[in-house]
Amino acid sequence: MNFIVTGIGAGLVSALLTAVVVKATPLAAVLYLLAPIPVLIVSLGWNHRSGLVAAVVGGLAIAAFISPLSGVGFALVTALPAWWLAYLFLLGRPAQDGTMEWYPVGRLLAWIAGTAALTTVATAVISSGGDYETLLQNSREFSEAFINLQSPPESPDALDPETRRQLIDALARGTPFLSAFGFTVFLAFYLWAAGRIVHASKRLPRPWPSLPELAMPRFSGLVLVLAFLLVNFIDGFAGVLGYALLGAFFAAFVMQGLAFIHDWTRGKPARPFILTGLYLLVFLTQAVLMIPLALLGLTDAVIGFRRRRLADANSRGPFPPDHNP
Repeated sequence: MNFIVTGIGAGLVSALLTAVVVKATPLAAVLYLLAPIPVLIVSLGWNHRSGLVAAVVGGLAIAAFISPLSGVGFALVTALPAWWLAYLFLLGRPAQDGTMEWYPVGRLLAWIAGTAALTTVATAVISSGGDYETLLQNSREFSEAFINLQSPPESPDALDPETRRQLIDALARGTPFLSAFGFTVFLAFYLWAAGRIVHASKRLPRPWPSLPELAMPRFSGLVLVLAFLLVNFIDGFAGVLGYALLGAFFAAFVMQGLAFIHDWTRGKPARPFILTGLYLLVFLTQAVLMIPLALLGLTDAVIGFRRRRLADANSRGPFPPDHNP
């Protein structure tokens, strides 16, 4: 019964963190962003069934005290993605030499991106009641408010009406891209933070993986082709999925690009200066540097710069061992 008790507790804590967002304060927003972590912690430290219990209990609590639709949203957007990623993180099988083969972090990163994209689409469907025009109108209103904040219409250097309209439309259609990009980063951070907490408590079943060695499978590049086709040839929520896939995997390839540089600089005397300068450039260039990082990550995934030195985590089925020199 241990996993049931811990699951109930985690579900109630996660639901409480989600419910405080109605306060509409900065602290409430921060607490809301931390809502998936209790589900991740119990899933990693006790049993993935604890995460399922937490999802059910949290969803029922939100449904009872806020609304049934909010309860469904909690389950689909907050709890189930956290449970699924924790389940994959602990997936493993015994090897012939008696060791345990754990699910590689490169494939896990691809699943993080895919989960973020699907969650973004689910959020769009729930928030619009399943009506694409309503979603587009809501996105346009948000985009217009953002553009007006950046360039007030009454200011001397205001954008001309046609340019303003084009920017609003582009931002409205690209909102799923931005949402999925951000959610991918948050999911990766949530899993890392919960994993470190559980690892520090000695309850994490698998050894801590070598993150600089992560490499997504080659087929992850094909996801971008699918996303491009959805964005350019299909409207409606299928197009939303295309934008979400582009944003999510763009973020994932940026992370792989960073992992490549972390791995490439290991053992070099100038490593601290290189990495510090890299992250400063990412911050100072307002994320412009993310584009070459994403291209580096995509090339590394598809071509495999490091596959001769690292164990190819994608060549022997879904459970190849991670290489930890």
